[in-house]
Amino acid sequence: ALCYHAGYLNLHNNVVSSWLAPPDVLRAFYKDGGSYSFCNCIRIFYRIMACMYMNRNRRNMHKMIYYPKGGMQMYMNTGYLNQSHQDFKDKRQPLVVGSCGCYRLSTYPKLPTYRPRGRLDYQIIYIASGKGYFHFDSPENETIVPAGNIVLFRPKELQKYEYYGNDKTEVFWIHFTGSNVKNLLRKYGFADKQRIFPVGTSPEYERIFKRIILELQKCQEEYEETLVHLLQLLLIEFERELTREHVLKDEYMDREMEVAISYFSSSYNLEINVKEYAYSKGMSTSWFIRNFKKYTGETPIQFITSVRIMNAQILLETTAYSVNEISQIVGYSNPSYFSRAFRSKKGYSPQQYRNRMRELSLI
Repeated sequence: ALCYHAGYLNLHNNVVSSWLAPPDVLRAFYKDGGSYSFCNCIRIFYRIMACMYMNRNRRNMHKMIYYPKGGMQMYMNTGYLNQSHQDFKDKRQPLVVGSCGCYRLSTYPKLPTYRPRGRLDYQIIYIASGKGYFHFDSPENETIVPAGNIVLFRPKELQKYEYYGNDKTEVFWIHFTGSNVKNLLRKYGFADKQRIFPVGTSPEYERIFKRIILELQKCQEEYEETLVHLLQLLLIEFERELTREHVLKDEYMDREMEVAISYFSSSYNLEINVKEYAYSKGMSTSWFIRNFKKYTGETPIQFITSVRIMNAQILLETTAYSVNEISQIVGYSNPSYFSRAFRSKKGYSPQQYRNRMRELSLI
């Protein structure tokens, strides 16, 4: 009977396709015109039965994606409100959970997402392991977000990000909407316009995510209300971590501050808008300024000013450029403002500083 089924499946590949059987299972039946050893047929038959079961029970969306000779490539576990994948906005209730899931890549090469117009709802992505590559505001911008951080997307924001199998990335995500979402996010410490929040890693986060997925899959009595409570519990757990005092040794934070220092140091003579820079990196202005000062001891503006004055000093000591020319070179369009900034830092005007350096060189 099993050999008969093997031959039948070989002749009717559309049946197998409808079962979502893995490609290596399909190839097995095409090998040598459908002939295969009895033991191997048994093994493949059970794998096909598993695929049929998985497809028949779509409510429990546990999927393992296979590729030939590669074994399991990716694990997915997802749940959707009313079993609908439709993106939606609902202002009739304060908070509504639309969907939740988990992706875990092992050797799956790349999992990209690109939504140029974003979505109608909110989305939180928690990176439990590995890292994600996010492009905020523009597809050209890239910010690498490692494990221990969450990314918050608001409605209609560009969403472009990728995960790679080489990073062994595991992420949990949740979509939600409602009339009171903005206020809830503010209440739980999610600053407006900030996109990346360092919350650390915790088994408690994963436990709550998995409970939300299970509630969406089972659809038991009062499950929609349960989903709201679970999401609020998750937000509270995030808030506790966000408001806790940390020593600034976070990998993501260190890297972002070093990137900012490098950019400010090389572009000091250009017009730099700190607010726009922070926004391009998915950070609120106040959060970026506060953490930059923790890392360097200066605010971004103070740091840029220090770099400009330091370079002005070198030019005053080693060149014959006029004060006005040096003002332009280091990024000040107004020479008077440059002179005031220089005096504030050094205690002398630029010309006085140059004269003093010349006098010292003659001694």
